Amino acid sequence: MIRVSDNAKAQVVKLKDDQSVAQEAFIRVGVKGGGCSGLTYLMDFDTQLEDDDKVFEDKGVQIVVDKKSFLYLVGTELDYAGGLNGKGFSFINPNANRTCGCGESFSI
Repeated sequence: MIRVSDNAKAQVVKLKDDQSVAQEAFIRVGVKGGGCSGLTYLMDFDTQLEDDDKVFEDKGVQIVVDKKSFLYLVGTELDYAGGLNGKGFSFINPNANRTCGCGESFSI
């Protein structure tokens, strides 16, 4: 399962409204090779499900992950922080052994 913090939920709702995203759209998260730690997180709105997708819902936010990425993301929480030290979504991933300083890449 992938969990969603209250702050992330509020920001997803705001982004859907601000960007006129279809209400049936979900958040697609994934992992690809790259970044300074080896693997990079991906996140975007999507409306097309693929055959190997895993679908979760937490706090009314639907999260979709492809099967391969799910192996790296199981148990992860999607969070959002806004403030002086930066603003944006972050992944709190219990599987990551190492993360880079900006939090956008990790290794297992």
